[in-house]
Amino acid sequence: MVILVVVGILLAGTAGLLYIQRRPTDDLTLPSPTAAPPAGPPRTLGQRLSKTRHAVGDRITGLLKRGRLDDEFWNDLEETLIAGDVGVATASAVVGRVRDSGPSDTDAAHAALQSELEALFAGRDRSIRSGGDPAVMVVVGVNGTGKTTSIAKLGHRLIQDGSRVVLGAADTFRAGAAEQLETWAGRIGAEFVGGEANSDPAAVAYRALQRGNEIGADVVIIDTAGRLHSNKNLMEELAKIVRVLTREAGEIDETLLVLDATTGQNAIAQAGTFTDVVGVSGIVLTKLDGTARGGVVVAVEQELDIPVKLVGVGEGMEDLLTFEPASFVAALLGDEG
Repeated sequence: MVILVVVGILLAGTAGLLYIQRRPTDDLTLPSPTAAPPAGPPRTLGQRLSKTRHAVGDRITGLLKRGRLDDEFWNDLEETLIAGDVGVATASAVVGRVRDSGPSDTDAAHAALQSELEALFAGRDRSIRSGGDPAVMVVVGVNGTGKTTSIAKLGHRLIQDGSRVVLGAADTFRAGAAEQLETWAGRIGAEFVGGEANSDPAAVAYRALQRGNEIGADVVIIDTAGRLHSNKNLMEELAKIVRVLTREAGEIDETLLVLDATTGQNAIAQAGTFTDVVGVSGIVLTKLDGTARGGVVVAVEQELDIPVKLVGVGEGMEDLLTFEPASFVAALLGDEG
């Protein structure tokens, strides 16, 4: 009798195990792809820029700790800013003004340097304009800058603020581009409009705007094909997209150029033609957390005369931040900000 009871228990346990192993996966609770990461202490822009803070800021801190404001100090300070990709002309001008202000000690020099760097960013509108009904935003840039991902993050940010968003895939040439944007649209809760492969990108942009009008969307964001700034035909195609949207919407609220911060001064070289063709209104600088030469933010604004509006500082959906000059300058000088 005891043997029969033991056998029965073993059989019941085996059956239960088999049930668990064969249970349909639909019964399992899987995390949502859009689920937010566990909340942690808020991090400022300066705290996200640890590579720049250590590579540039720590060196500036070391110079200040010498306690001497001699020729060697000023030369080394200028070289440090240049090494951080601030730009030769800007670094020379900033150091010259700080030196001419006659700081009495290194603390005064630090304060003057901070003031001069912050002044470089003053007076620029860094808001994302959205006055249209719907607001129309066109996002441009070369391949590999993180353009489509930045669009998804921007769309997510707008949706979190209560806006209804349409994403239009006017990149009809790159294989998988529309599918990638459609996947993002599904994850963030945006409407998606695409087109057939190799179809007219301007027609897709037009349909996206129409769809935005039909559903009462607040914002329509158009993704465009990544292109080399030197490709004349592709730049003309981009100009056509802008003409069509301007004609139909009255105006384009934002034309955002996405640049990769890790490419340094090359990012500036890419930007000129885009500005000439489509009138860029703001810069999205991606991968800023991934470079030790974050001074490129200074160079971009000074040489292009276009505000850096958004910066990418990570892979998460919340890692597209409004650019904060004071926090950035603090990181450049070795502080957390």
